[in-house]
Amino acid sequence: MNSCVRNLVMIIIILIGACSSLKSQAQIFDKNNYIKIKPSDDSIAIVHKAARITPSARQLRWQELELTAFIHFGMNTFTNKEWGDGTENPSLFNPKKLDARQWVKVCKEAGFKQIILTAKHHDGFCLWPSKYTEHSVKNSPWKGGKGDVVKEVANACKEFGIGFGVYLSPWDRNSEYFGSMKYNDFFINQLTELLTNYGQIDEVWFDGANGEGPSGKKQVYEYNRWYELIRKLQPKATIAVSGPDVRWVGTETGYGRETEWSVVPANELSTEKIADNSQKKVEFAPRDLMSKDLGSRAKIVKAKSLVWYPAEIDVSIRPGWFYHPSEDNKVKTPEKLTDIYYSSVGRNGVLLLNIPPTTDGLISESDIKSLNGFRYQLNKTFRTNLLAEGVKNENNNRDINTVLDNKPNTFWPTKTKNGNVIIEFKMNKAKNFDVLLLQENLKIGQRVEQFVFEYKDGASWKVITEGTTIGFKRLLRFPQVTASQVRLRILSSRLNPAISEIGLYKQVSL
Repeated sequence: MNSCVRNLVMIIIILIGACSSLKSQAQIFDKNNYIKIKPSDDSIAIVHKAARITPSARQLRWQELELTAFIHFGMNTFTNKEWGDGTENPSLFNPKKLDARQWVKVCKEAGFKQIILTAKHHDGFCLWPSKYTEHSVKNSPWKGGKGDVVKEVANACKEFGIGFGVYLSPWDRNSEYFGSMKYNDFFINQLTELLTNYGQIDEVWFDGANGEGPSGKKQVYEYNRWYELIRKLQPKATIAVSGPDVRWVGTETGYGRETEWSVVPANELSTEKIADNSQKKVEFAPRDLMSKDLGSRAKIVKAKSLVWYPAEIDVSIRPGWFYHPSEDNKVKTPEKLTDIYYSSVGRNGVLLLNIPPTTDGLISESDIKSLNGFRYQLNKTFRTNLLAEGVKNENNNRDINTVLDNKPNTFWPTKTKNGNVIIEFKMNKAKNFDVLLLQENLKIGQRVEQFVFEYKDGASWKVITEGTTIGFKRLLRFPQVTASQVRLRILSSRLNPAISEIGLYKQVSL
């Protein structure tokens, strides 16, 4: 993984075919997460349509994970490279102490709810004994050629009760077929192995890398074929980030946009003739993924269709994506990881943090130490919602519990449209706080466009912080405030806002 790959993703058009039948189309799209804009729709109608778009079940499950671990491990681990060229000797792969249970245990204890394993990177070396290539663990000295890293990680994830996903590089610098029609079948065969031999797959992760293969040619990828196969064999799996369920946020820094809409344009492209079938193509990712604005009213009113397409925010705990001994002293600190959390999960995204095992096949102690510190800070900070433990309910307002019950599927009921909602809290005593948490009920949709949070100082209200989008979760930090009365004012919303959680916290450091 590297920024060059992401640049390729940014310029590659992610094509989801409308397919030749309604059945085929239903395999890719979901009923409520995609909508077409009619020529007769005015700007108000389009905004209302956007407000009613909701995530699919697989997208909602993915969003609720908040934290997913990326495990970059393979031939590059042993050659001390980031990208291999496919000519590596399988004899180099020999992680004598490999312990997938250690990987999963470390990740789970740090709060991660899913792991994605690099089953095959660009060098084409497979971490499972694929029947379709000799460039795999079956020809390595590890476990006498009888080992299967994918199986061990899948089993460990099942044992510890967390999700399991696979990364399969479309680019294969080892395969002689790359750049020809034969490679399309080759890739489908390998994908089928991963989707059928390891139990439930929760996420399938593709990047857009497409350089030259051994023949010197590039490949025309059959995206639709991949997606249809995944929907058939693993219908619960989320497809990211060159796929219809999840998009890449646009950087590898771990920092998302301060205004992050999950509903974005999915503009149709011109119809093209593909093989013997005429298929309409749909561009599923905005081309300029680096733009600060992907889903504002100005963007969606010009769209031909809209889709729920949330952002995954990836970064490595180290400078590189694979393990390098020289980077043992460059591991991101707990404080840095915490800042990334606020700026990814806290900006309506899911954080995909890469944690690469060593040549021994273990996550290093330096990485574990940082992860433990990261988890300690989050646990201590978010252990107690200061509003939930101290709010007065003088008017016996039953609705107040809906934003303090830690249940994302409940929400504060409102009748007003397009904002102008006030939710006020009076605590039993003044408290110190410096973090605000807000959440929307995504089963209703993402609707809030602008809000302000205030505290009462004497007879007047003063601004603590403000923002634009909320989505699944919004976290805002600010200089400490001491107050007993606070309120959330929603200034603008697409139809009725559905606020599911409000929390106040005091940050705790190591």
